[in-house]
Amino acid sequence: MKTFLTLYKPNLKDLRFRQKLLSDERTMSYNTAWGGTIEFPEGQWKDLYDHWIKDPEDKRYYRYLKTEEGEFVGEIAYHYDQNTKGYMADVIIHADHRGKGYGSEALDMLCQEAKENGIKTIYDDIAIDNPAIRLFLSHGFKEEYRTDKIIMLRKDL
Repeated sequence: MKTFLTLYKPNLKDLRFRQKLLSDERTMSYNTAWGGTIEFPEGQWKDLYDHWIKDPEDKRYYRYLKTEEGEFVGEIAYHYDQNTKGYMADVIIHADHRGKGYGSEALDMLCQEAKENGIKTIYDDIAIDNPAIRLFLSHGFKEEYRTDKIIMLRKDL
């Protein structure tokens, strides 16, 4: 399979792209159950950068997805969640770039990075009405449980 994306470790000023992702209504439509778009003002960038990128403490991972042309199209991340006692996945592809196979490639890249970093199992809690559930299931995730709001998915790496 040809790789179309590369992983990019963002610097502080690059967090402008995250701001763009989180504020885009179409991109964040999957997040409607949790409030839709998310404010990410520049005043919050340094804290996120320090916590997720500069000093992730082997509990967090965060990268942008970049095309061969150098354009940012999304992000992947995982973090250790105290409530679930496991690592939670995050894949966001900007709405303008969906339908190009980037989500599939991004999910594979995230799982590979997690595995290389010693993580044995990764989870994602996806809103019950989110069409991304099919993507995760087609990439080896299994349903752990569901509620009236979420489906908890799990993949052993």
